[in-house]
Amino acid sequence: MRAPFQVLIVPYRRLPRGVEYAVLRRADLGWWQFVSGGGEGDETPLQAAEREVLEELGVAPRGRLRRLDTISSVPKDAFSASNEWGEGIYVVPEYCFAMEIAKEKTSISSEHTEMRWVDYDAARDLLEWDGNRTALWELGERLSRGDLHEAE
Repeated sequence: MRAPFQVLIVPYRRLPRGVEYAVLRRADLGWWQFVSGGGEGDETPLQAAEREVLEELGVAPRGRLRRLDTISSVPKDAFSASNEWGEGIYVVPEYCFAMEIAKEKTSISSEHTEMRWVDYDAARDLLEWDGNRTALWELGERLSRGDLHEAE
């Protein structure tokens, strides 16, 4: 059963010219977003984030996920599984993480048609959801200050 929460993972890489972010285009709706998905069964948000990175990018996180403070809310009717959650749930929290991709080769899942590595401004302009833009902003600030949290 799908758990009533969402995870969002912002993949990034550091290059001599600056930081780039991986944005993915959804196959079903054409929206640009970061890696995202829902928890399954008894997964914690961290476990769901680890699984989603592996499924959507083909990269094992190996302890590299960093928790962001950004938590967004998504209306429950955005999810087909919402009828399993009961009447008392109106929005689901979206927990955000970041993960540095060094030199690993990525391979996107069938959920997406394209992935682009872009700078901050291009990522902000492409992203569909405000929660993605907020997580991007927070990560950009944290990277500039050298202040990323360990994921718990």
